[in-house]
Amino acid sequence: MLAQVGLLGLSQAGVTVAAFGSQVLLARTLSRADFGSLTAVLAVVSLTAPVAVFGVSELWLQVFGQEGARAYRWVVPSLRLAGVACAVLLLGVLAWSAAELPDTTAAAVRALLATVVVAQAALALAGSVRQLRGDYRGLSALQLAPHLGRVLVTLAVWAAGLSVVAVAAGYAVVAVATVAACLLVSREFRRGAMPLEGHPVPAPSATSDAGPRLGHLVGATTPYVLGNVCYLLGIHFGTVLTAELLGGAAAALLAVPMSVLIAVYLVPRVVYQQYLLGKLHRWAGSDAEAVLLAYRWGSAGMVLLGAVVAAAVALGGLVALPLLFGPEYRAAAPVLAVLALAVPFRFGGAAVAALLTSGGLLRRKVAYQTVGALVLLVALAVAVPAWGVRGAAGATVLAEAVLCCLLWVAARRGVVGDSPLPTWRDLRRRLSREAPRAS
Repeated sequence: MLAQVGLLGLSQAGVTVAAFGSQVLLARTLSRADFGSLTAVLAVVSLTAPVAVFGVSELWLQVFGQEGARAYRWVVPSLRLAGVACAVLLLGVLAWSAAELPDTTAAAVRALLATVVVAQAALALAGSVRQLRGDYRGLSALQLAPHLGRVLVTLAVWAAGLSVVAVAAGYAVVAVATVAACLLVSREFRRGAMPLEGHPVPAPSATSDAGPRLGHLVGATTPYVLGNVCYLLGIHFGTVLTAELLGGAAAALLAVPMSVLIAVYLVPRVVYQQYLLGKLHRWAGSDAEAVLLAYRWGSAGMVLLGAVVAAAVALGGLVALPLLFGPEYRAAAPVLAVLALAVPFRFGGAAVAALLTSGGLLRRKVAYQTVGALVLLVALAVAVPAWGVRGAAGATVLAEAVLCCLLWVAARRGVVGDSPLPTWRDLRRRLSREAPRAS
């Protein structure tokens, strides 16, 4: 377990360094207005990702965890659904780019970055395939490769002094290559012949069941779509609204500290979304002790880790941001210090949210995420006109705190209930394999 999580952690560390390095180079190469506008467009594109994949990647983890090889009957119908959703979103982004005419630069950037919609959907699907196989090395490589491609693009733009349109064109090339790689690594899964971690090798009779009807499929995926949209609103909508209300230069002062936060938020996503979620789906029906251990020690540990990381981010940003991005981004350091307050809430919320997803309380989790998103939207509408970029940061912290509290109460009542919580000795016994290990 530790080796697999460590491998994913190293991959995400590479993703963090690559993504942050790209941000630094772009901030130093482009004007602050161009950089803010580019990050705002990327934020909008990122917000479309959950709709483009339509919750299919998360649904696969659920149904394969519950049904094993029989769940292959879901693959073809769900791929068709994701394909239709992705095509609709792609056309929508292209129409959005056409609306920017006659500003040809802005229209070209939006149109080129439309390819990122397809790439994000393909990455989400291929990532779930690697998790189902237990191929964490392949998952790590798949996640890291596109970011390395973007680093090469930004290096070329920085070295040659190219424009923001060249950045978007390079990102588009990386996106097309990403889609091709995802299709390649998922061939065996699409044929229904891929071995599944924790399940017997699929037999022909296990994969020949009729697939779900469209209504059933849409009903199963919709909660995941809504949950992911709410999650990404908390990450990106502040930058989008700031760009619309205050301009690209102000959006850049929020985009830079948000890029730090996005990198930090990869930690709980590695542990819960990329490693534990599929296992939690299996444990929910067969290993109650493992679920309770994840609640008591996993969630508490994530909050403690989040507090340590928040302190490091707040203090380190005071020196690091002006040094890396230049003196014109000195005003971003206090914004990062405010945003750092959200880190413990996000870490703890991610831990209990995974338990709700695997414990049959997905709709309740989505309802609370919707409440958190509404809190964010109202807070941003009030705070950004009144207090500018720092107001956007404060609104983000408030929404994270509200959401974390709601999710924690739901997990305590719906997952734990009256069950006695395991002790530290129980955790040590599991980790030392004195009892059979859940898998």
